[in-house]
Amino acid sequence: MVIPLRDDNPTTRAPVLTIILIVANLAIFAFVQPHGSDSGARFDYEHAAIPCEIVHGRPLSSAQVASQTCNPGPFASARYSSAPLFGTKNVYLAVLFSMFLHGSWLHVLGNMLFLWVFGNNVEDRFGHVGYALFYFAAGLAAAAAHIAANSTSTAPFLGASGAIAGVMGAYLVLWPRARVLTWIAALLIVVVYLPAWLVLGAWFGFQFFTDPNTGVAWVAHVGGFAFGMVVGFALRDVLRPRPRPPWS
Repeated sequence: MVIPLRDDNPTTRAPVLTIILIVANLAIFAFVQPHGSDSGARFDYEHAAIPCEIVHGRPLSSAQVASQTCNPGPFASARYSSAPLFGTKNVYLAVLFSMFLHGSWLHVLGNMLFLWVFGNNVEDRFGHVGYALFYFAAGLAAAAAHIAANSTSTAPFLGASGAIAGVMGAYLVLWPRARVLTWIAALLIVVVYLPAWLVLGAWFGFQFFTDPNTGVAWVAHVGGFAFGMVVGFALRDVLRPRPRPPWS
């Protein structure tokens, strides 16, 4: 695995939105999400996006949650209620909420590291408003890919990694030769500068070897990354770099 630590790619404006996103994600995980196993699971079912809910346009029932399937059998249907478990849940807004929810400190800190390394340059090129629109669109594209591949799943999916994968895909297109200080985790303490195309290409390739039993939504990563690349190619000749001040 390759873990980027920082890039050698200066910007011309402060990454205001990237910082806001990082602070929001950390604050929500630290102060809003419960961390107990039971309370955390209940919170996820109540607030996070779930493929089965989005496909059918309604919250899961107790029978669906208990049976862990979109189509509970007669035993589960007879034993548990068919009424929505969280009747006031907006299953579509949950897709946006899920972009700010995480499963562990390692999950959120890893995501925020990648967002910090690559997000500031993409924000610099797209502008604050354009970057905001792009970020959330990438998150939606990643969610759509995950839902398409897991349409009957009743498991909540959460994390900013789909949107961040979009940021990484755009970075790859716009700055493929930028130098990225990278920790090669397989070699323990080896830290070297590598070109962005190698770091991001390796990360993308690793997604296809993800153990399906880990619960990692790797299809969302692939979908977000592909979306980011498409947008990057479409806009790289439209959104020119801002001129650097003479003292930079």
